[in-house]
Amino acid sequence: MSFSFFKALRPKTPQEVARSIKESLMALDTKTVVEVKALEKALEEVEKNFVTMRTMLSGDGETEPNLEQISQLIEEICREDVLTLLIHKLPILGWEARKDLVHCWSILLKQKVESNYCCVEYIEQHFELLDFLVVCYDNKEIALSTGIMLRDCIKFPTLAQYILESASFVLFFKFVELPNFDVASDAFSTFKDLLTKHATVVSEFLNAHYDEFFDLYEKLLTSPNYVTRRQSLKLLSDILLESPNTQIMRRYILEVRYLKIMMTLLRDSSRNIQLSAFHIFKVFVANPNKPREVKIILTKNKEKLLELLQNLSPGKGSEDEELEEEKEFIMKEIGKISV
Repeated sequence: MSFSFFKALRPKTPQEVARSIKESLMALDTKTVVEVKALEKALEEVEKNFVTMRTMLSGDGETEPNLEQISQLIEEICREDVLTLLIHKLPILGWEARKDLVHCWSILLKQKVESNYCCVEYIEQHFELLDFLVVCYDNKEIALSTGIMLRDCIKFPTLAQYILESASFVLFFKFVELPNFDVASDAFSTFKDLLTKHATVVSEFLNAHYDEFFDLYEKLLTSPNYVTRRQSLKLLSDILLESPNTQIMRRYILEVRYLKIMMTLLRDSSRNIQLSAFHIFKVFVANPNKPREVKIILTKNKEKLLELLQNLSPGKGSEDEELEEEKEFIMKEIGKISV
């Protein structure tokens, strides 16, 4: 009598799950898959294996995941270079497989084995995987999936620092203005996380790449796209007012070109943009050590600026005592400026 049926029901070990995932992903290689049916079968196998991985990592709704099995699975995934395959084969995967992968990715990264983040350490040894994920914003079919995976990576300072310092980072200035609104919005979310999640890392980056970064950022602030202008202006305010970036802010408010941008944005047709611009503009005016060039610009435009500020309000029926106090102070400061 055969017991093969009962053997088939035996749950796979973590090592077997990792091996099955690796083998099924390798079967997607375009050099080995000739027929469409063969590719479809291979994709089905990947989906099955991802479901098994998901169940092992997060349980099945009835049974809690086994921490020892999770640790063994993560160790095996790193040992067998499965992480590399997961990322490189992502563009070929179907929607269900991508959904399961995104779910598992977060768990794989944040789960410690003993005291180590094994998957994070693996990526630190294979930083090119991060470059691959960034470039995937050019593929609208998978951009939202890889965006989530990138933001999971950015939670770790070493991975965020690599992306900031890499050649891939400048691509975000293009991606945030892509014609596909969902992809552009997702790219901006990732861009924002890169520039706000780890204050010390960001401060060091901005100090080292000040000119290059703010040259590129100027294009976002002057973009014809309303959403880009509004989001980038709000993010700039968050960056400059972050305490580790005090030196960056002091340097920024010495530059006439950036003062002119804020003055232009104060005249924007959007009240939201006007208000956001004011919160940066006021720092230029309140600076007790204004350069002569800044004083000249403020003096030349004194009447127009006072009129703009007088009319600046949070909106119909809205009152903001703090805004009114700040406006009054800034208007007095402008009135006192002499070259």
